[in-house]
Amino acid sequence: MRRLSGELGISRLTLRAALDDLVRDGYLERRHGSGTFVSEPKIAQQLTLTSFSEDMRRRGMTAGSRTIELRETHAGAAVGRALNVSPDSRVVLIRRLRLADGEPMALETLHVPADRVPGLSRELLENASFYELLEKEYGVVIASGMQSIEPTVTNEEESELLGVPLHSPAFLFERTSRTASGETVEFVRSLYRGDRYRLVAELSQRRDRPVAAAPSLAGAAVAEPTP
Repeated sequence: MRRLSGELGISRLTLRAALDDLVRDGYLERRHGSGTFVSEPKIAQQLTLTSFSEDMRRRGMTAGSRTIELRETHAGAAVGRALNVSPDSRVVLIRRLRLADGEPMALETLHVPADRVPGLSRELLENASFYELLEKEYGVVIASGMQSIEPTVTNEEESELLGVPLHSPAFLFERTSRTASGETVEFVRSLYRGDRYRLVAELSQRRDRPVAAAPSLAGAAVAEPTP
């Protein structure tokens, strides 16, 4: 701090205030016991119905994945409700680590009705976008979906896979995807690194209510990068 303030010709108090501003704005990050470092840029993810692979390609990044688990199992109560099938129905469970330019970005757990993806293999999963795979290999076209997002922290396994400290901030995305006929064909939980994503919402005022009524806001939420 003393050396840098001398090189810049400013007081240490002024320098510390400037660094605090850069940390607050996301340009720098402080690591306990290590010092202050330039932050990694956060990835912009528009919250539309696209796959991770499609989203990364649109940003000029190379998408990749490592399949951690692929097996057939019973849906169970929670997954059965999400997919609108009985708890005894067979589903394919897929766990993948999603990469952007080789760096771990998200941990993804998908459930798909087993009769919709016969013969699904690790090779197929790692060589294509999942939505592209569904369409090209199985004739399943995703038309709509419902997604929720909530903040969380990583557990020990998630931290190790994502390469972040234990209890790091993260975003948990849960989504069900449907065909044009309304059939639910996918339930996915995706855990995104909180240090690489920022959510921003573009809001617009609804005009379909009487003026006397309290206004409500509607809009599309997007995630934008920080330098």
